[in-house]
Amino acid sequence: MLLAIDTSAGTAVAIVDDDGRMLASRSTPDTRRHAEVIGPFLAEVLAEAGSAPLTGVVAGIGPGPFTGLRVGIAAARAVALARGVPLHAVPSHDAVALDRVVGGVAAGRFAVVTDARRREVAVTVYTAQLPVPVVLEPPHLIARAAFAPAHDVPAYEVAEIPAVELARVAQARLAAGIPLPEPAPLYLRAPDVTLSSPKRVTG
Repeated sequence: MLLAIDTSAGTAVAIVDDDGRMLASRSTPDTRRHAEVIGPFLAEVLAEAGSAPLTGVVAGIGPGPFTGLRVGIAAARAVALARGVPLHAVPSHDAVALDRVVGGVAAGRFAVVTDARRREVAVTVYTAQLPVPVVLEPPHLIARAAFAPAHDVPAYEVAEIPAVELARVAQARLAAGIPLPEPAPLYLRAPDVTLSSPKRVTG
């Protein structure tokens, strides 16, 4: 079984078997309750999926806001460490891209879009290929009002990332020998809160 966790938008948790079949899933589009729901979601999907051992944990690494991403990645690290299984990282937009391609919705060039707040969106442009869509333009921020004229491609905006597809991306890339990125959060802007520089004391 492979456990997938994403908190780049809402909070999504899922478990799939070795064939990519969903065994359990929980999600919410709420962007302000990551820390509150992640624990119950994990307990529920692990209980629902049964006693088969986990073979790995997948963390969605964004793009997304600073606080939200930290919650999901920290949870994924903790479960992987506790279960003694590998931790895999997948860019969150890749899950949406795979879902659209496998579902026959996307073909050719297309974009995946998530809200980045501050009247901006996070955008990744893909070309529809399998086993996984190929990134043509890596994640970047753009003003929401400017997105449509700047990208003449079909765009799919989502409020939450499908954790099931996150796991399937990891499975597809591992099976094809396609490297996965490091499990580090993908921030497109600096965090809102930063440490102040220490004041120099003179005397």
